[in-house]
Formats: sequence, structure tokens, C-alpha cells
Amino acid sequence: MSDKLIIFDTTLRDGEQSPGVTLNADEKVEIARQLARLGVNVIEAGFPVASPGDFNAVQRIAREVGHLMEGRTGENRVNSPVTICGLARCVEKDIQTAYDAIREAPNHRIHVFLATSDIHLEYKLKITRGECKQRIREMVGFAKNLCKDIEFSPEDGGRSDREFLVEALGVAIEAGATTLNIPDTVGYNTPQQYGDLIAYLRQHTPGAETVVWSTHCHDDLGLATANTLAGVSNGARQVEVAINGIGERAGNTALEEIVMNIHTHASAYSVQHTVDTRLLFATSRMVADLSGMPVQPNKAIVGRNAFLHESGIHQDGVLKNKSTYEIIRPEDVGVTSDNLALGKHSGRHAFKSKLDGLGYGAPALSDAQFQTAFTKFKHLADSKKSGVTDGDLHALIADVRSASLARAPSTELPAELDAATENAVTADPAAPRFTLRHMQVFTGVGITPTATVTLHDSMAGRDLTDVALAQNGPIEAVYSAIQRISGLDIALLNFSVSATSEGQDTLGKVAVRISRGPADSAVDPAASTLAASGAEPKFTGLSTNVDIITASANAYLTALNRLVSHHAADTRAPHDVRNVNI
Repeated sequence: MSDKLIIFDTTLRDGEQSPGVTLNADEKVEIARQLARLGVNVIEAGFPVASPGDFNAVQRIAREVGHLMEGRTGENRVNSPVTICGLARCVEKDIQTAYDAIREAPNHRIHVFLATSDIHLEYKLKITRGECKQRIREMVGFAKNLCKDIEFSPEDGGRSDREFLVEALGVAIEAGATTLNIPDTVGYNTPQQYGDLIAYLRQHTPGAETVVWSTHCHDDLGLATANTLAGVSNGARQVEVAINGIGERAGNTALEEIVMNIHTHASAYSVQHTVDTRLLFATSRMVADLSGMPVQPNKAIVGRNAFLHESGIHQDGVLKNKSTYEIIRPEDVGVTSDNLALGKHSGRHAFKSKLDGLGYGAPALSDAQFQTAFTKFKHLADSKKSGVTDGDLHALIADVRSASLARAPSTELPAELDAATENAVTADPAAPRFTLRHMQVFTGVGITPTATVTLHDSMAGRDLTDVALAQNGPIEAVYSAIQRISGLDIALLNFSVSATSEGQDTLGKVAVRISRGPADSAVDPAASTLAASGAEPKFTGLSTNVDIITASANAYLTALNRLVSHHAADTRAPHDVRNVNI
């Protein structure tokens, strides 16, 4: 009989440490809900001690996601609520704060870590090996008094002395650890080395048979998946992974790659998981859209090209028998092979059934989001002669989610708008700060592009209009006008536009990433340091429209609304403060 493999997802903790990724609390909860439906066993929700905002995000996940059973019941499902985990250094305050954040979840875990490699002990912690073991004993014991499920990680375990690592892990077991996670913190090990390390530790650590052994591998040398599978082959029964492999530096082990390796080679690893693989593609798209980190086209399992065949020989083989060149059925990971288009006569039931098939069933979308999506679908169907494709629907759902999460308007206005708010109406707390009312653009060959934009400011309680000229096209003019209305200096870091299907009437999907500009950052003494280290928060916006200028404007506004929401209401720590390496 196969052993159970625990899928420990760290997308919301280590994954969010990817340079430039900034998720607000609503976005983290949204992703956590999807991870629970996906069937992961553990969600590492964050590093609660980093700031009140980080604590709040973890606590909300414990309260709002910790009890959910949607998609978790039935044959080959986990049949229990997800475990919510909080990370803590070997410090009492960290541990107590982590427990306070997660304790309302029915299943909760404290993840404690301390470096064990000589280079970290000498240069970073400045403690001896004996002091290291004493701290592990005291802090794991302290955590055990609060929570029965305790995970301990020896940071930089892959480069630690093996004999000392055995001693340190033995102390952790004595103090009450139930899971021992062995991190290859800097992605240094080869699969042979990492697999041998897991086998050695399981063989020589006192009490090894009483705990679950776990892997945590980074992809600095492109070996994270191979190292993790080597660990599983040598007895590890928990894997720490992230959707799309996002994470610090080159990233973490990709959840979808581990799950589908085991799915494809079940007899080789003798373990079983509880992940609903049919939700992998939809989950990948959600994380990519909300994090602002697009998936490379040739990414294994979830990349756009993963199931495409251009070679004539390959196409001929697939047409005769798909197994000639496909080792995974596309539908097994949520890529539908039925790409029949919906049209303007398709009703609500057909639309809902299609979304169910794409992994966006009722639990994945709120009633309000579904209604918004259906309204957008009907408008799109009216404008497209060729029908609405799966690609259109994926983009449409991303648009709806992105817009619905750009909330919590700022409580502070630029100086020039203060006077306008004296008699302002009370703003809807769920409304975005800025919405597009009207837009007119003049452009052409030999003509200076000009944009007139009217936005509704929910805080000012009125419409605001401005005009801007540009040297580099109509989109620059639109963005300049929006900046003038907002009173903010905004740096455009990335702009991309893509077609969601074929044909001249296809949807254009626009994605932008912005941050505070130099002038706006100048008022914040820490901003220059954050920008220099890559830690300045960056905000992503998505929008779709058959008119790419309209899509561009709305994508920019979505990102802008996230920026003003973050700086006005988010009390989370800066990117560099909440980053911890394991």
C-alpha cells in the first residue's frame, strides 16, 4: 500500500518572497481558498510576526479558510480541513505571535526554524553549535506547549555538517517536533547528494521513526523538482512546494511538477497525494494573475505550450493516437480539449457549465463575481463573430478577480484634492478608489496623441477630468492623464498585451505592473532603500477588452487602486522585512 504524501504549500509565504510580488490580505485569502479546494494538506500562510498586516492576513486565512471542506471530501480526497501553518524564528515572540494568528483553524501548525550550517552560525547568528542546540531545545519546547503540531527546519541544512545535523534534529525530536524539514536553502545540492542526506538523517537521527521527514528545495541550479523527488525516494513523506515554482531568487519546487510526476510514475515513488489535478491549470492562472508573475510558455504542466505540437511528425502521431506524444492527458490538469466556443445565444446554465469544466466552479467564484463574469461574457459574445473561446474565458475570469480585489480606497488624498472632499458623499468602503467614466483619444500618423480621461473618485465623491499629450502613442497619453488626476507619480515597470484567441475580434488581455515613482517615493525616507534592494512594493493590474486602449486604461486603474489601497490601509511589513530564508 502506498504511503500518504503530505503536500505543504508555501506559495503564500516563500512564494510571496519573489522579488516584486505584493499580495494584499484579500488576495492571499482568495489564493488560500483555491489551495484548499485543490486539496493541499498544509498551507503556510505567512510570517505573522513581521507586522500587524502580516498577522492579520494569516489570521484571516485561519478563520476563513481553515474550516472549509469544499472539494476536500470523497474518494482520494483529504477528507479533513487544511492545516494552516505560521512561520517563526526560534524566538518566543515569533512563536507566540504565530500561534495567536493560526489557533482559530481546526488544524494548525507552528513552523520553527534555526540555521545549523557553520557559515550561518559563525557569521549570521554568531553562536556556537552548543548554543544552537540549546536554543532549539528551548524554542521547540515552547512551541510544543502551545501547539501539538510542530515543524522544525534547520536552515541551510543542505550545507550543514551531517553529524551535527543529526544532533540538532535529535534535540528537536526530544523537544516535541512532529515534522523535520530539511531545506536546501540555496539550491546547492545535486539529487544524489540530497537523496543521500535524507536517507542518512533518517538512519542516524534518534527518534527518526516518530516524525515525518520533509523536503524544501530551491531552484538555483534548476534541480528543485529532481532534488525533491530524490528526497521522496529516500523516505521523505512531506514536500514543501509552491504553485508555478515561485519563490525567493530562482524559486521553489513547483507543486504541479511534483504532483504530476507522482501521478505519472505512481509505482516508482510508492506514495499517493490528495490533490485534485484537474484544478492545477486554473490555480496556476490565478497565482500568475494575482502575483504578476506570468508563467513561461514552455513551463512544464501549466505552460501555454505544454500540450501543443507543431512538428508535422508529432501532429500526425497525436492525431492517430494521443499517447504517441502525450504522457499526460491535458484534461487531467484542467486544460480542456473541448474548445467549443460559446456564443451570444448561450445562457447562464451553459456559461456556468463551461466555467465548471475550466476549474471555476461555484466555490471558486462568489455570486457577485459570477454575475459580473456573465455580464462581461454577454457583452463579449455580442461583439465576437467567432464565439467566445476557453482562452477568452480564462482571461475574463482573471479580469473579474483582479478588479474585485482592487478595493479599500485610500483615506488620504493628494493636497490638490483635499478641498474637493469637504462636501464629499460617504464613499462605499468596497468600491475601488478610481473608476473609468469616459475616455477620448486622438492619435494617428503625424498627430500628437492626446487623451481626455474622466475618472470617478470614490473618496472625493465626484468625477474628475484631465487631458494629456504624449510623444509615444495613445496609451502613454491615457496613462499620463490618469496620473494627473490621481496626483501620484507612478512608475510603469511592465506592460504587456496579448490576444486570448485568434481573429481580429479577439479579446486583448493587458497586464501592467507599477510602483511608486521617484517623486512620490522621495517623501518616504525608506523608499530609495526599498527600490535599490528590489523591495519596493509592485502592483499588478489586468483587464480584457476587444479595444486594447480601454483594456490598457482599466488594467492601469486596477493596479493604481491596489497601490493606493496598500499605502493607505495595509500595515504589512516592507518586502525585505518579511522575507526569511529557509
